Amino acid sequence: MVSSGHPTSSCTEPVETDPRRPKPGSGLYVVATPIGNLGDISERAREVLASADLVLAEDRRMAARLLQHIGVRTTVANYHEHNAARARPDILRRLAEGQVIALTSDAGTPLISDPGYRLVDEALEAGVAVRAVPGPSAVIAALSVSGLPTDRFMFVGFPPPKQAARRSFLAEVAGIAATLVFYESPRRLPDCLRDMAAVLGDRPAAVARELTKLHEEVRRGGLPDLADHYTAAGPPKGEIVIIVGPPAAAETDWAAIDRELADRLTGESLRDAVDAVAAGSGAPRKAVYRRALALKNGDGGA
Repeated sequence: MVSSGHPTSSCTEPVETDPRRPKPGSGLYVVATPIGNLGDISERAREVLASADLVLAEDRRMAARLLQHIGVRTTVANYHEHNAARARPDILRRLAEGQVIALTSDAGTPLISDPGYRLVDEALEAGVAVRAVPGPSAVIAALSVSGLPTDRFMFVGFPPPKQAARRSFLAEVAGIAATLVFYESPRRLPDCLRDMAAVLGDRPAAVARELTKLHEEVRRGGLPDLADHYTAAGPPKGEIVIIVGPPAAAETDWAAIDRELADRLTGESLRDAVDAVAAGSGAPRKAVYRRALALKNGDGGA
């Protein structure tokens, strides 16, 4: 995720790799970088960036700022959606020669809304070792402070910019039983939240911006309330992550289930009736079986 964060800590001493520690083996290293606070760079990321023969970056200026901050002088080359197809053959050649190449994004973990996927895929296809150097991610950072369920979530990236396409996109993911995580531009945030409220309903949500930076903010509430707030306040500044809670579980209509069971039990076996009603209603089979057994024994619904 692109970021223009400013360092909140200072580090000017050059990185010196531990002579007792071997240089990273040749291959492609997918290196996570800070999403705002440069103090979040990991020690392993520092060592890989210092030892690499080449650092690939979406924006050389952003990468140079980070490398200067940690005292690293590794050569940096642009690798972004506009030059990726042209750049990949040379990168793959260098990897085949045994070089150490670090793939970074402007902020966060590479391949999350950036063009690194094809390079990783082609490197693996060529038999090159690809290693992860994990670290910051705006998706995980936003989820961790959202107050919404995190046991199951889906990252769906940027919604389309036009309303009709955006609403169609939201309708496609509306039924997913998981917390949804979106990226969005500040300029489109009010319109996007209004469409989310219209398509997804009054779900709990959070808007996280400027994560790890000086003006970090997480605003929580229902989608209609958040839409009203940002419509009145206007587009905010900074990088935006929207987190939307999962749809509420539908209530089971047990009365309708009992009626269908009673109808089916007049001409079907207990097992067949239970299987058909459980499949059609989505209710737990064991619960349907108990109710069917009670009906068959003349006890009414369970």
